[in-house]
Amino acid sequence: MMASDSGQATMSQRWPAAWPDFRRRTSWQPGAARRRFGAAAVGSSLLEMIITLAILAVLTSAALPLARTAARSRQETELRRALREIRFAIDRYKEFNDQTGGQRLPVELRTPSGYPKKLEVLYEGFVPAGNVDGKKIFFLRRLPIDPMTGKADWQTRSSADDPDSSLSAGDDVFDVRSRSTATALDGTRYDAW
Repeated sequence: MMASDSGQATMSQRWPAAWPDFRRRTSWQPGAARRRFGAAAVGSSLLEMIITLAILAVLTSAALPLARTAARSRQETELRRALREIRFAIDRYKEFNDQTGGQRLPVELRTPSGYPKKLEVLYEGFVPAGNVDGKKIFFLRRLPIDPMTGKADWQTRSSADDPDSSLSAGDDVFDVRSRSTATALDGTRYDAW
């Protein structure tokens, strides 16, 4: 390399001619954007960022109600499943009672209607009368939790109750309802399902 009179190599001496001169062509140099695009180009990145954040805020505020509705819909689906499971167990109990003429039920569990006296009979089970091996019959593995209240506490209806009544006579368990009085997405109350 040849040195200039001042003892330092010039730009053309430091960079071979075949290499691109990155110092002159890149925009990382201070003030390069201002020289190329004018003074307004420097502030455009801040303006673009503010507009982008505003668009994201609008989209997020639109997506939150949809997420809440989807979560509520999942809870309603779970409530329908739990009600169907309990009602199916009640129907199987009633069918067992009708097939055996009520004679296989222990005396303390018998009702005139043939429905269970209480919900606990379905998942606690019972030993049928005349059964020598002592095996219990179960109609539910466990009592499902009401997803609207978060508890396994269901409102029961008796076969002697008026269909529109919210109170039960308590003679037997003919049907179950949620204890939640909230309104569903379709406009009905959960305790009317």
